[in-house]
Amino acid sequence: MATLDFIVIGLFAIALIGIIVWVLKQKQNNSADYFLGGRDATWLAIGASIFASNIGSEHLIGLAGAGASSGMAMAHWEIQGWMILILGWVFVPFYTRSMVYTMPEFLEKRYNPQSRTILSFISLISYVLTKVAVTVYAGGLVFQQVFGIKELWGIDFFWIAAIGLVLLTALYTIVGGMKSVLYTSVLQTPILLLGSLIILVLGFKALGGWDEMMAACRSVVVNDYGDTMTQLIRDNRDPQYPWLGALIGSSIIGFWYWCTDQYIVQRVLSGKDMKQARRGAIFGAYLKLLPVFLFLIPGMIAFALSKNGVAINGEVFKLSIPDAAFPTLVAKLLPAGVKGLVVCGILAALMSSLASLFNSSAMLFTIDFYKRFKPETPEKKLVVIGQIATVVIVILGILWIPIMRSVGDVLYNYLQDVQSVLSPGIAAAFLLGICWKRTSAQGGMWGMLAGIIIGITRLGAKVFYSNTADASDNLFKALFYDMNWLFFCGWMFLFCIVVTIVVSLCTKAPETARIQGLVFGTATPEERAATRASWNHWDVIHSAIILGITAAFYWYFW
Repeated sequence: MATLDFIVIGLFAIALIGIIVWVLKQKQNNSADYFLGGRDATWLAIGASIFASNIGSEHLIGLAGAGASSGMAMAHWEIQGWMILILGWVFVPFYTRSMVYTMPEFLEKRYNPQSRTILSFISLISYVLTKVAVTVYAGGLVFQQVFGIKELWGIDFFWIAAIGLVLLTALYTIVGGMKSVLYTSVLQTPILLLGSLIILVLGFKALGGWDEMMAACRSVVVNDYGDTMTQLIRDNRDPQYPWLGALIGSSIIGFWYWCTDQYIVQRVLSGKDMKQARRGAIFGAYLKLLPVFLFLIPGMIAFALSKNGVAINGEVFKLSIPDAAFPTLVAKLLPAGVKGLVVCGILAALMSSLASLFNSSAMLFTIDFYKRFKPETPEKKLVVIGQIATVVIVILGILWIPIMRSVGDVLYNYLQDVQSVLSPGIAAAFLLGICWKRTSAQGGMWGMLAGIIIGITRLGAKVFYSNTADASDNLFKALFYDMNWLFFCGWMFLFCIVVTIVVSLCTKAPETARIQGLVFGTATPEERAATRASWNHWDVIHSAIILGITAAFYWYFW
């Protein structure tokens, strides 16, 4: 890192501080101001926040590493702008009408208080054990690689970078709340996009272009059935990414994440109105088309540079491990000043992702637990409780880092595995909840409980059989351990759907007044008119363009 790089980083920090100071001058006297930014965000802030919140160190480390190790296989999870369109077009009207703060609160309106408690509990635990810990762990790894520092003041630089990142992000999230997350995203998103674009361009220049990358990756066979690194659709017998399992599994995980997860949906809940929320989702869908090109393909470039033995600045490019792909490109390719800009982009991704996690987690605890038991709590005190909850979540995330660090090179697989068993039950409850008026409170609740039980069993089986060398084959092992993780996710989703339907048919149907406006076919004429007035032909045209780009991508990499 040259002096110019540190000057660039310093300018970025000054701009960030300026935004936070401006946020502090805004009134945040109640929980709506703190958690949802007063519900007055525009489409630009919503879309930028959706993208910046999604892009974290699991992309910089995991997605680039996936590109370097398996090529296009993980692109199913990243070319999901079409899923954000479902959020904007299908779910935004229901969420807006319900005037809820959280997704668990929506489930309480649609089902019962028990469903709300179940989802809140799952969400909080998953945030601490996966999203917070994974982001912080990978963040420390990124900065250790980029700065090339092993120790500082006799302390492992990983810990200095990881804990410093957490404390800095927590500070501006606790102080500024949702507005600090939204408006710092507006600064961070273009920096992240520009920095990653520079990496992409310089990577292709060093390698010799797109054709060189495709040739190098196409020459590598990834399974016993002739598929190569450049193929998105792989043989259905592929042990990791069978095409049918990948399409089904990525869709279920994507539906849960983009349409029902508090972490993402909170961005659209902060919208000024339904039009701004939907257009924010459309803008976010455009941005979601980019990660494949900004992170996964640079991983493939790094693989090709290493495979071809390309010399950069007189030194042969070597990739030690796949997960080091992106930070190695930053360290080897970029000139002074530009490297500082890209480091700002990385810092932006890490901080925005963590800030969104902290804010969403604090909101879940404050609204779904504390306020339910103490409904008369003054609004100003709720903001304080949210800030305290954020501090606790920060501490829990730091304490979990040593355990996450032991996972090593299976970090991204760990994250996806947990999400593949977390999502089916929740996805089933939301999907049937808005699509089928007959779905009862007991049906939705037991569908989620079935998902939790099966998911915990699957995770337990993975831990046990992975550490038991002489385990005998049996039906339980075949179902809960040997089955491909993507097919398991699909069958688990189907089972949760069946449980929800059967229990719903065996229990009392919900009263019409209770589900008014929360299910298809129950909206009043006034509500339908408001929804129709919230979009025009431009919204349809932009949505069609996104779907067209997605289809073209699948066709090219088929």
